[in-house]
Amino acid sequence: MIAKRKVFRYESLLGPLMERLVREKRASGYKYDTPARVLKELDHFLCGKSIQPNELPKALVAQWLAQYPHEQASTHQRRIILVRQLARLMIRLGFSAYEPPKGIGPRRSYVFSPRILTHAEVRQIILAVDHFTPSSKSPLRHIILPEVFRLLYGCGFRLSEVLSLKVRDVDLRQGVITVRQGKFGKDRLVPPSIEMVERLRRYATELENRTLARREPDAYFFPSARQAAWGCTTIYHLYRKALLQCGIPHGGRGKGPRVHDLRHTFAVHRLLRWYEEGVDLNTKLPFLVAYLGHKDFTGTQKYLHLTAELFPNLTARMNQQFGGVIPQGR
Repeated sequence: MIAKRKVFRYESLLGPLMERLVREKRASGYKYDTPARVLKELDHFLCGKSIQPNELPKALVAQWLAQYPHEQASTHQRRIILVRQLARLMIRLGFSAYEPPKGIGPRRSYVFSPRILTHAEVRQIILAVDHFTPSSKSPLRHIILPEVFRLLYGCGFRLSEVLSLKVRDVDLRQGVITVRQGKFGKDRLVPPSIEMVERLRRYATELENRTLARREPDAYFFPSARQAAWGCTTIYHLYRKALLQCGIPHGGRGKGPRVHDLRHTFAVHRLLRWYEEGVDLNTKLPFLVAYLGHKDFTGTQKYLHLTAELFPNLTARMNQQFGGVIPQGR
């Protein structure tokens, strides 16, 4: 069963075309959740403007794109792409629309610079989370958060994947977690370690004992006090609290260590462990690609580069042993 997507009501004169764009993209296999939300922002902007039906003039496009002068380059480019998609749909249907040319707007930065935690730092963070106490707003957080953070590091999950898990997604008999509609719109099966499965079994039992009822399959596996999904922002703030308690410095917003860096740390630590065990990385990489839910080897290869940068003394030995598996440069 696929989780219901939020449906936006588009109320401007271009609303019907926006709805059609969302339908076409989703019919083609795209999740199109964030673009649908950004379309609503454009829709709200157009509601306050005088426009002709089925027309998207250049002046209004320029005005909307210039609305947030200090936004990040990636966010600005996302808005440009969205307008371009809407304009192409309108032009295809025979309407008048300005299509922003390629190359405009600030360039996005693709620098990959995660903060890879040491094994000692990971242990510190997990220990700090284990000592979180209940609060009036989160009476079960001392039970839930230790398992959430262990899954983030132990399985390399994305935070949204963990928080979206339903009871039916966590098979505690077979020891397999199903990630539904991941980043690239595909489901995948993730087998945690036996120790992690045992922890999740104890967690599930304790949660049922506290609620005195068997949990429904569609219930969130990690429920908030309102029985909804935890918010990513809430987890981020609690992570910052754990870092502070551990004495691990934080560089500020977007500079890390980020929650997502636990996923990066998992991948690098796994590669190092395989090296230490003497396994053939060329045969193991496809497993890491599937486990992390990457689209292809491109997403996983960055961890090879990162491993080479962090542990340059290992690079020559790894390449000699595994046939140049780590490239010499980017």
